[in-house]
Amino acid sequence: CGNTDAADTSEQPIPTLSETEETTMETGAADTEAAETEAETSETNETSDASKTLVVYFSATGNTESAAETIAKATDGDMFALIPETPYTAADLDWTDDSSRVSVEHSDPDQRIIALETATPESWDSYDTVFVGYPIWWGEAAYPVSTFVSENDFTDKTVIPFCTSASSDMGDSGNILAQTAGSGSWLEGRRFSASESEEVIAEWAKGFVG
Repeated sequence: CGNTDAADTSEQPIPTLSETEETTMETGAADTEAAETEAETSETNETSDASKTLVVYFSATGNTESAAETIAKATDGDMFALIPETPYTAADLDWTDDSSRVSVEHSDPDQRIIALETATPESWDSYDTVFVGYPIWWGEAAYPVSTFVSENDFTDKTVIPFCTSASSDMGDSGNILAQTAGSGSWLEGRRFSASESEEVIAEWAKGFVG
């Protein structure tokens, strides 16, 4: 026969929690869940409240793109290149040739409406600060930039223009873009030469994002 002194666990009652213990555990779990939810909400709010910076630029020869990259790095901003549906060739950019594309566009304002592959950046409404960069053409912003400015709403955005040129200054290009936009808070911009140091450009850009 088997050992009758051995405990037969098959018939043993299963221990249960008292009502007080159950309530305490449920309350503790609820408090933990609420704390986790509050932490997640706080993290989301901090992310959404953070100012976002965008660097928009058109670059004909690479100089403006280089400056834009430096600004984006200095401000932790995103970049958005303005790309014409019909790209400019080297011959198109020969301003000394009266029959070149830029010369014809300069002579005929109706030719300055340049279609872009994409005119509005993704998540455009989420950006608070926007740098707009371009080369100077006959004292004005390169024509693709005017298309971008005219097709977007700059309400509640701080906009800082910047340009690159061999010798021409910024002129009224920033003011003309602001008038074209008709919205946004447009600040005074700055011109950079092709030989401008990254340190100078970065220091200037940081002054607008705190």
